Amino acid sequence: MDQLTDEHVKRRLADALAHRSSVPAEKLVAGLLRTFSLQADGDGEFIYPALSSTARERIFGGQVIAQAIVAADRTVDDEKNIHSLHSYFLRAGDETKPLHFRVHRDFDGRNISNRRVVVRQNDKVIFNLTASFQKPAEGLHHQVDMPDVLPPEQCMSAMEQIARNPQVSDEHIERMSMPRPFDVRSFRPEGKTKHAHQYQWLKTVAPLPDDPLTHRAALAFASDMGLLSTSMIPHGLHWTTPGLFSTSLDHAMWFHDDFRMDQWICYVMDSDWTGHARGLNRGSLYTQDGILVASAVQEGMIRLAPKSD
Repeated sequence: MDQLTDEHVKRRLADALAHRSSVPAEKLVAGLLRTFSLQADGDGEFIYPALSSTARERIFGGQVIAQAIVAADRTVDDEKNIHSLHSYFLRAGDETKPLHFRVHRDFDGRNISNRRVVVRQNDKVIFNLTASFQKPAEGLHHQVDMPDVLPPEQCMSAMEQIARNPQVSDEHIERMSMPRPFDVRSFRPEGKTKHAHQYQWLKTVAPLPDDPLTHRAALAFASDMGLLSTSMIPHGLHWTTPGLFSTSLDHAMWFHDDFRMDQWICYVMDSDWTGHARGLNRGSLYTQDGILVASAVQEGMIRLAPKSD
């Protein structure tokens, strides 16, 4: 499909919006919260049960990051909050099989605690994460100002992006417009450009509980959406490019301040390097009034199969 008429885009967008809105927002967010509900299975051991079916080829990386945060937090004093994490994706996970989380209590100090989480499936390690927790403290403060960005209502919705993309066939519209718990509005430069910059606005489609951990877990979940694609911009690639294979290799985050994930968060992303089939990506996350609340860095694998004659 090389070109789409305005009428074709309009029809595709209507189909995508109808599918995306087919599940009530409160039900979608309730499903997100269920992914954060882990079953205790002994001291420092937790399980996330298998799903009966799945439309995914592998577990979404942001989900496992968020779940590992929750598991680690359940072994830390209540007054300490997560302020950083470093993680590695080792093997693809299967949603139809249970996930086993083992939390190692590596350090507990007066103000800082450190936890290491190892996630297994089928007795193989698929993911690991190290997280640090800190008691609230006063200190010096500065931040980089939020760049000049369009407000969320002037950015293209995920559904419109799908509808306007000629590389997404009509048959794939339904699968790619599955109902999701996040509202995403994006700005990405058209075509190929040397400036690897993009941004997107994120929030849950319905309110979340007040618990700060829930909002940090939800942000960690969403932080894996779109970040890797930043390093593809200088090469004119998109996640729908035929023959493209991309996957996250690692993911690091730092939480700077409190925020609500059911209010708009702007994810400002850039990339200053690709090479050796890898791309490095950075993200700064701001509230709508310009407070820098988190930072993220991710390296991913990017492979493009040669075109067949």
